[in-house]
Amino acid sequence: MQTYVMMTRLNHSVLDAPENLENLEHQVKERIQESLGADGLEWVASYAVGGPYDYMDVFRAADNDAAIKVSTIVRTFGHAQSEIWPAADWGHFKEMTRDLPGGHA
Repeated sequence: MQTYVMMTRLNHSVLDAPENLENLEHQVKERIQESLGADGLEWVASYAVGGPYDYMDVFRAADNDAAIKVSTIVRTFGHAQSEIWPAADWGHFKEMTRDLPGGHA
């Protein structure tokens, strides 16, 4: 499975009461589970962050289509703007780039 980072900014209407956040989280998780099932997605971590985004989620999905479905569910059902970024483990990235041409002697 491929790793993805999803950055999410909620619409202001969702942020009017703390209990709305927990209800929304539960509903979005249910919708994602219904759409992708247990085998299509592995949630790695969720963080509240400062800056232009409210949340950063790290998850693994079978492919780009599954990752786009997650982002679409968050945007449409979760009343949010989101971006997904493919990510590579740092060790794997070093292996991939080790033999690239153009290194310094």
